[in-house]
Amino acid sequence: MPTTASKARAAGDTWLERLTRAGFIGYGVVHLLFAYVIARIAFGRPAQDGDQSGAMQRLAEKPFGAALIVVIIVGLVAMALWQILEIFAERTVVERVASAGRAAFYLYLSWNGVKVLKGKSASSADTQQNTAEGLLGSGLGRVSVIGAGLVVAAIGVGLAIVGITRRFEKHLRTSQMNAATRRLVTRLGVVGYTAKGLAYGIAGVLFIIAALQYDPEKARGLDAALTALSGQSYGMWLLLITAIGFAAYGLFAMAEARYRKV
Repeated sequence: MPTTASKARAAGDTWLERLTRAGFIGYGVVHLLFAYVIARIAFGRPAQDGDQSGAMQRLAEKPFGAALIVVIIVGLVAMALWQILEIFAERTVVERVASAGRAAFYLYLSWNGVKVLKGKSASSADTQQNTAEGLLGSGLGRVSVIGAGLVVAAIGVGLAIVGITRRFEKHLRTSQMNAATRRLVTRLGVVGYTAKGLAYGIAGVLFIIAALQYDPEKARGLDAALTALSGQSYGMWLLLITAIGFAAYGLFAMAEARYRKV
């Protein structure tokens, strides 16, 4: 006869949970591909788009790439639905806002995947630049770009803090990990969140600079951040370190597929 605990596990093993866990795997794959794109940029090989959109474009070129993108899109939509449900379950306003932001980001990535499947060549970085170019023509528009930069920079700082302080651990079922697995997952989370936070922080600062200098080319999000890193004296090494960081985050996301509290 099933126990109360087994009934609870069965009730929690819903279709949304399964799709969400699959979504974490797809999310990890996107970040691993993004790390590959960054590494290519480090070695002087041009990329279509230096962000997650470019990563999916690279995937679309591979055999069965389109099918994999479909799976990733379904998983990302499931992750967005999960976060929308979390908005009503979280206790604090900050947690609700964070869930809303994650839901929006997952839907944004899934929409980029849809555009890649449709064969649209316009990159997300180009779209951001074109939007910024239109906004920079007015004072209110420049304020909007500065506001967007502050938000992106704040997200970057938040991600770095989560990594450095290991706040991500509270969302993991660490009791199911052995000591070695927990050390590995923790290290991947620290490196991944910190690297991702630094990249977003740079992107946010560049948004602000774009508004102050009337330079829409700096408002290309992560693509502009990678370009800024590549222009430094040790640009190649900075990009390779960033690539390692995003690869670590990708592997961490895959670990979340099993150990994340959903």
